[in-house]
Amino acid sequence: QVRLVESGGGLAQAGGSLRLSCAASGSDGSITAMGWYRQAPGKQRELVADITVVGGTNYAESVEGRFTISWDHPKNTAYLQMDSLNAGDTAVYYCTAVEVVSATEYDYWGQGTQVTVSS
Repeated sequence: QVRLVESGGGLAQAGGSLRLSCAASGSDGSITAMGWYRQAPGKQRELVADITVVGGTNYAESVEGRFTISWDHPKNTAYLQMDSLNAGDTAVYYCTAVEVVSATEYDYWGQGTQVTVSS
């Protein structure tokens, strides 16, 4: 069972930056993708960005050009560099991972980390 531990959330001013980290452990197979979702109060959870094991990335339109996702494979840690933050980025951010074990995919979620942007 994959365990995801997030860190790096907190309070930032508008225009500032934060970097989220997500460390994965306990995989019995291969982690093929990692990503970040977020959920703001009263809103549905939405994809922020994801990255595949070969480096393909995908971003929500609202963060394109401001956020960068990366994956340090030796450390099994994914990062989300968030720049030019605005109040609309305030949300709980969740790390996700897709693991493949014997041709079966499993999805895992972290506990979430709060990001608050003050204007």
